[in-house]
Amino acid sequence: MKSTLQSGLYYEFKFTVPENKTVPYLYPESEEFQAMPKVFGTGFMVGLFEWACIKAINPHLDWPNEQTVGTDVKLSHIAATPPGLTVTVKLRLEKIEGKRLFFHVEAHDGVDQISEGTHERFIIDAAKFNERVNRKSAIVSITE
Repeated sequence: MKSTLQSGLYYEFKFTVPENKTVPYLYPESEEFQAMPKVFGTGFMVGLFEWACIKAINPHLDWPNEQTVGTDVKLSHIAATPPGLTVTVKLRLEKIEGKRLFFHVEAHDGVDQISEGTHERFIIDAAKFNERVNRKSAIVSITE
């Protein structure tokens, strides 16, 4: 982590919602999701917030050796967004505790505010993290 990563960091990110980021695309094998309206899916919205936070902080990390993983998400999803609208994510890095980063996030689709909440990320050493994941995968392979 570079010394430039400081609380108060503000970032804005825009994304135009395509049809393939609507609810029926979350789990195509789900009959229930297939019957849902084609509006921006909450699962995709969470991913958009994660992406925006990553874009905001990567210049302040030793990327790609240092990366961040999401560890907590508390968001509302209060308005539907049809494909074609552009969602603007605004975020602020509220606090840094060691390797834990705490963000305030919100999003607007040009018509309505669609979300507000918090997101927490943790700075990892990518090589060590991947090594642990590979060990975990090896355990699963042994037990099958």
